[in-house]
Amino acid sequence: MSSSLLAQQLIQAVEAADSPAKLLKAVQELASARLEEGLPTLIAALGYNNPGAAVAAVDGLIQMGDLAVQPLLDLLDGYNYSARAWAIRALAGIGHPRALDTLLEAAKNDFALSVRRAAARGLGNLRWHELPVERVPLAQFQVMDALFVVAQDPEWVVRYAAVVALQGLARAMILTQPDSISQILIQLQWVADSDGDLTVRTRAQFAQQALNKTEQENSEPLPLRETRCS
Repeated sequence: MSSSLLAQQLIQAVEAADSPAKLLKAVQELASARLEEGLPTLIAALGYNNPGAAVAAVDGLIQMGDLAVQPLLDLLDGYNYSARAWAIRALAGIGHPRALDTLLEAAKNDFALSVRRAAARGLGNLRWHELPVERVPLAQFQVMDALFVVAQDPEWVVRYAAVVALQGLARAMILTQPDSISQILIQLQWVADSDGDLTVRTRAQFAQQALNKTEQENSEPLPLRETRCS
């Protein structure tokens, strides 16, 4: 069977599903096939009010990787916040910097906390090597500034996601802009000292400790090898 015919059959199964269980099964099968023709249908499934099907669609989109990025950006639902949250979660899981502007806007300004949380985590998961080298410093500073704002979000789950993302960003910046890590550590210290939620404060402390350890490991000189005289 050709891939086009298989895609057509799997798409029809999704569209014909007349129960939540059938929809879930059909979406799972379409996602598992990883066919480019199925991308619009998988993205549509994000808004079907079926969490199981949405999870299956997100998993499939992430597995398809870069192929799914532009369709997700093109078909992002501006009205259905649940579908938008699932789409942002898929973009975050893929980590392609083509989604950078969308993630920045969603993390800072979306009215739905689920969207802001997914976008914040995605900002800490970007594959920076996919960007031209000359664009990386400015883009990383944009992400850092955005996460500093998101770390003050009214919702604790969004602030928690910002802390996790700051740790991820710092790990990347150790390789590209090590002198800037101190700014992230200062922000994490502020969160650890002042956040109103114990879970967020504890996560900020963990991120600090992990980053301090990583900085130390990267700054330690390599051990000298013993040389023997022959």
